[in-house]
Amino acid sequence: MNLDDTIVAIATPLGRGGIGVVRIAGPSAREIAAPMLRLKHDMQPGLALLGELMESEGAAAQRIDEVVVTYFAKPHSYTTDDIVEISAHGSPVVLHHIVELCLASGARLAEPGEFTMRAFLNGRIDLAQAEAVRDLIESQTLYQAKIAAQQLEGALSKRLQPMKQKLVELIAILEAGIDFAEDDVSVMPDAAILERIAAIRAPVAQLAASFVYGKIVHEGLTLAIVGRPNVGKSSLFNRLVERERAIVTSTPGTTRDLVSETVAIGGIPVQLVDTAGIRKALDEAEAIGIRKSMEALADADLIMVVLDASQGVTPEDKELLDQAQDRPAIRIANKCDLVDRTEAESLWPSLLPVSALTGAGIADLRSEILRRVGGEVGAQSETGFLTSIRHQSLVCNSLSALDAAIAAVTARVPHEMLLLDLYNALRPLDSITGATTSDDILNLIFSRFCIGK
Repeated sequence: MNLDDTIVAIATPLGRGGIGVVRIAGPSAREIAAPMLRLKHDMQPGLALLGELMESEGAAAQRIDEVVVTYFAKPHSYTTDDIVEISAHGSPVVLHHIVELCLASGARLAEPGEFTMRAFLNGRIDLAQAEAVRDLIESQTLYQAKIAAQQLEGALSKRLQPMKQKLVELIAILEAGIDFAEDDVSVMPDAAILERIAAIRAPVAQLAASFVYGKIVHEGLTLAIVGRPNVGKSSLFNRLVERERAIVTSTPGTTRDLVSETVAIGGIPVQLVDTAGIRKALDEAEAIGIRKSMEALADADLIMVVLDASQGVTPEDKELLDQAQDRPAIRIANKCDLVDRTEAESLWPSLLPVSALTGAGIADLRSEILRRVGGEVGAQSETGFLTSIRHQSLVCNSLSALDAAIAAVTARVPHEMLLLDLYNALRPLDSITGATTSDDILNLIFSRFCIGK
């Protein structure tokens, strides 16, 4: 990838729309764009100009479209290159023609993510911020977008900086003790070294732990609704989805297959799975549905076990509750409108009373789901948490190296060997922001971007 090339790509999604944008970036961006444009004024940095897209036909010039042209002068642009963005009507024919004109004038078609990669390689953003660009584009909820925007502003990088700084300071002290031992430079005692490593390890461990919540924010979670037939699973499903998505009848065993829908609860994407009622099957179709229900129960991140508040706990209920005992589960007493709420709470103190029919307790159920995924804590207590498996793996590698360093100090290993462990702890943290990242990793990260970004 040559950073001196001028690159071009359509920056808006495929398909027809009111507006489509072609982005040209590189040293020849203005020279390539100028011949195809008829503007009343010269391009000025940060100024949007109304103009016409023209095509030369011999001595004549044919008008193709009316466009808005914006010029961003280096280094004050997304990539720090000169950038020209041409906003035309969103006809794929027109947009592709603009790209073809640019290619004919010497531009090169941009690779996936190349604009953002240039922003990273030119030092405008670090690697964690670059990855946040993709997360922002792919966000499904407003909360996900807010978290990605925090990462794009450098929340994770800022959280990492104090840890890296303390680690570098410790490395520098130990290096000085080795390099200038003959000059009587004091070497830090083991107790002080252990204290410094512990001060580094604690926030690194906290950062690693944040991935439990960050992964859910980034990827969402699956919630399986299970229970006996006719306890109101499908009705609860429809209440949470807020539309009649699953078929509801008074006949037990209506649901024969898994029905799923993704909703946002507290900004977290939650895939709700309505399952077939679990009982002794009456026919082959129901048996297949029940088997799928058990598979959904095993695969779900969170389980909602639904009981009928108007009936006692049956053997099937007890079996389901036992199966969910070692799993993250919310236990629901549905149809609480058929009994006195106080009586229901006294009979089943560990169950959350709700009514899918009237909506009673549904707000409490949403809050409980959010609490179970850590939303109330994760959303308020910290920023800059881990949402990427790559970042999580690197932080865990750093933790392992810090543990090895603690063991080395305890075993009174020479400081030259201890420094190897400390450097091994620093490199993964540098790799998160891109300070020490191989070309193969960069290519893998940016290849997952869309072409125009």
